[in-house]
Amino acid sequence: MNKFIAEFIGTLVLVLFGCGAAVLGGENVGQLGIALAFGFAIVAMAYGIGPVSGCHVNPAVSLAAFVAGRMSVKDMGLYWVAQFAGALAGAAILCVLAKEGAASGLGRNGWGPGYLGEYGQQAALIFEIVFTAIFVIVILGVTGDKGDKPFAGLAIGITLAVIHIVGIQVTGVSVNPARSFGPAVLAGGEAVSQLWLFIVAPAIGAAIGGALYRFNLLKA
Repeated sequence: MNKFIAEFIGTLVLVLFGCGAAVLGGENVGQLGIALAFGFAIVAMAYGIGPVSGCHVNPAVSLAAFVAGRMSVKDMGLYWVAQFAGALAGAAILCVLAKEGAASGLGRNGWGPGYLGEYGQQAALIFEIVFTAIFVIVILGVTGDKGDKPFAGLAIGITLAVIHIVGIQVTGVSVNPARSFGPAVLAGGEAVSQLWLFIVAPAIGAAIGGALYRFNLLKA
């Protein structure tokens, strides 16, 4: 139960801080500010709830940990429930705070005409697979037996921030199915119809990253 609560709170905070920066402060802080908000949220939660649950706050990270042999399927399922519930709760709070409510999009992910850089589906799919794989490689490496664990939160948060700097114009950056799920469910419409990509692509990327550790291809 402690891990469930920690993952729920951590994912709620990630959505509230990251998507909140986009919806409530995007015009003032810009793309860099939004990227840093996601990164700093992870840094804060890594040190806040990391000792309790490891601070996955991301179903893709939990999947990578399972594939790498560091997590049981039972715990993975528990984390998934907490993460999706936390993301939905974070999006709900943001919906109340946003002047336009759900109509603001709540920082949803997407692609195609009318969405940020108007990149196509293929670019969105490739971006989410590749950058999720990179993200989980960093996480599994820095939290492994020979990783520099005291600085794990910083390494992970900085990585997420850089991923956002690179990719916000492509998909808004998911690399996290829960982060996409919360805003999409409340925003509805096209956000829901495109949600599949932000579940499938991060899952593929997570499986790739986890497999590299599972089969000792990145063994220290």
